[in-house]
Amino acid sequence: MTTRGINAVAATAALVLAAFGPIPSGAASPHGRTAGPGPAAPARFVSGRCPKTPEPIAALSTARCGFLEVPENRARAGGRTIRLAVAVVPAASAKPAADPVVFMAGGPGGETFDDIPFLVDSGLNRDRALIIMAQRGNLYSRPNLACPELDRFYAEYVGLGHDAPRAERLMLDSVKKCRKRLAADGIDLSAYNTTENAADFAGLRTALGIPQWNVYGYSYGSDLALTYLRRHPQGIRAVAIDSVTPPQIATLPWTWSSAREGIENLLKACAAEPRCGSRYPDLRHTLAEQVRRLEAQPLTLNARPPRGGDPVKVVLDGGALLNLLVANAVPAPDVPAALEELARGRPERFARARAADSVQVVGKTAHGLTESVACGEWVPGSTPSDLLNAGRRAFPGWPGTVLAQAPQLPFQHRVCRVWDVPDRTSAQRVATVSTVPALIVSGTFDTKTGASWARSAARTLSRSTSVRIPGIGHWVVPQSPCAQRVLASFLARPAMPDTDCVAGLTPKPFTITPK
Repeated sequence: MTTRGINAVAATAALVLAAFGPIPSGAASPHGRTAGPGPAAPARFVSGRCPKTPEPIAALSTARCGFLEVPENRARAGGRTIRLAVAVVPAASAKPAADPVVFMAGGPGGETFDDIPFLVDSGLNRDRALIIMAQRGNLYSRPNLACPELDRFYAEYVGLGHDAPRAERLMLDSVKKCRKRLAADGIDLSAYNTTENAADFAGLRTALGIPQWNVYGYSYGSDLALTYLRRHPQGIRAVAIDSVTPPQIATLPWTWSSAREGIENLLKACAAEPRCGSRYPDLRHTLAEQVRRLEAQPLTLNARPPRGGDPVKVVLDGGALLNLLVANAVPAPDVPAALEELARGRPERFARARAADSVQVVGKTAHGLTESVACGEWVPGSTPSDLLNAGRRAFPGWPGTVLAQAPQLPFQHRVCRVWDVPDRTSAQRVATVSTVPALIVSGTFDTKTGASWARSAARTLSRSTSVRIPGIGHWVVPQSPCAQRVLASFLARPAMPDTDCVAGLTPKPFTITPK
């Protein structure tokens, strides 16, 4: 990155940010409460220091930071104001393009600033400035909808059965405590949704005085990006979505079809690779057999977390095994070997992967945003029976106790009865129809947002280009140099991205262990 390039963009950003004066009377306090009554003010940007992250982020040393002030609930005049953390990372180029890229993180509730190194390493700020905003409720925004109660539960969950009564009881108790605490602080949990999230980004563009920008979002960020494009198309030059979650199909039962597709693609890839197929024949049968065996007779053992620390108690049952696969907790090239070892009485790889969750960074994830979105937009309209039936369609013959819980979203129907936010499906489960150029990037091993769902998004995006990257799981661009080149070409020429590098790509070789 050249000094000249940094200075040029920083100077431009300084002019933009300098246009906003001190926080006015009635703006948010550090706790997000309004100082007085009156109508909700439009979004405005206030310059400030970059967040102090636990690990230094090099890109923040040259970034311009601050807060976007927005109404918490735009439907309530005179309501409280909240503040969203923003960073403008300058372009590496000495002659950057005028249209920056704004990033929409996954989750919902994922820590956004943690993603900056992956974005920079992927070249997102090579030719244009990169704008990061922590979504409402996220870490570094105010208020922060963290739930330390749930972080502590998830650390303990590794030593419990995936659907054990004690696990359910502890989780629901944690959810109740978090909700009660946030509500007592005056937070309107119903306002933490994708519609308000999208309006925040629309407000950011106008507050920064940016005529036109590009949008890049992954996972939940793709749901948000499509909602933003549908509701606020002004000023959007191009949209790139990675590991796509089309809003119209984002429901709790949908998680099973994505899990099935990603796992099935991985097993097929092993069978198609001569060395893997020969060494690990009929992995589909091996997986089903191990799920059934562990669900009938769970393993309890001590395992050391992958990054070190004391051994912890872990329980491996059928549901835990399935969730480890969906979470990509074992790297895809190692999955066949890990399954074969498990079948031979060596569960260490999966046990270590499960032990990793015993180390939770308390307060990092905004579970309050997670649950408000999930319970308002994804869960309504389905029953526990619908979820179980979707699991049975995905994995016929597997135990019902495994299939009754959505992958990575245990006890979600009961959680949502506790969380108690309004049903927003009529506003949110809507396809985005647009002529704005769009790039859709998917990974064939994605077990969270199956690659085939890109077609649902593309169907109503008339100027879209879709690419599938073989052998890659969730959040493709940081993992694939080819996807990075495709995205760069799309940002340079949205109507004609260069996708040539995709042809001939194959998954990484699978790990072959001695017999």
